[in-house]
Amino acid sequence: MELRAEIDALWERRNELGPDSADAAAAVRRAIELLDSGEARVAEASGSGEVVVHEWLKKAVLLLFRVTAMEVCELGPFEYADRLPLKHGFAAAGVRVVPGASARWGSYLGRGVVLMPSYVNIGAYVGPGTMVDTWATVGSCAQVGAGVHLAGGVGIGGVLEPPQAAPVMIGDNANIGSRCMITQGARVGDGAVLGEGCILNPSIPVIDSATGEELSRGVVPPWCVAVGATRPRVFPGGTFGLPCVLVIARLEEGARHSKAQLEDILRDHGVP
Repeated sequence: MELRAEIDALWERRNELGPDSADAAAAVRRAIELLDSGEARVAEASGSGEVVVHEWLKKAVLLLFRVTAMEVCELGPFEYADRLPLKHGFAAAGVRVVPGASARWGSYLGRGVVLMPSYVNIGAYVGPGTMVDTWATVGSCAQVGAGVHLAGGVGIGGVLEPPQAAPVMIGDNANIGSRCMITQGARVGDGAVLGEGCILNPSIPVIDSATGEELSRGVVPPWCVAVGATRPRVFPGGTFGLPCVLVIARLEEGARHSKAQLEDILRDHGVP
């Protein structure tokens, strides 16, 4: 609570701070260490399912850029010029990181996480046993659960400002298909499967294919299979298809995803 109060006070005078603000930098780095170790999270789901955002930690992330000077670092043949260091200690944390992958200090990677050539930004939380596949990105403060598969090229958007804005939340055991883009605080429930190429943000309707009912905007329910689709809208210039996400099946809660079962579901609906 003392650290939270200190960060809130620093935020109020953030325009006065710079790389020479040593006391401020020390407090900010203590807060970022909590994120880096997983002792604190930028956001989490409450018992009622609502997203609780710990604004003071997002403020700490934003303040870190003010109190940290640019530095040049070299890693093997690569050179970087940035304000923040990269994360270290993967072996001790039980994390596998393939060459070409990087995670910024201040992100958390749970035990058993695998990073193929990919990127995890500061403030992000990646739960135990999750696979971040090739060229996938996990943006600032995004929250990804345990046992998730982010397939190749998935983009999990970051949300830093304003501090009260909820980040993207991906539930445990979700499977996000290749080239999906999930941004602006959208949510995917536990065990949900998103087909390749889905676009999900708070303006995208999520529709039940069995009833035509709009279930939400930007929230895919737990334990369902959803695919990208379009629905027609009439404009003065003609009728055009606007994007939506279509829930085409419900899965048994807690069941492991069977590739054969998912392929059967998609084939039944004519989805490649």
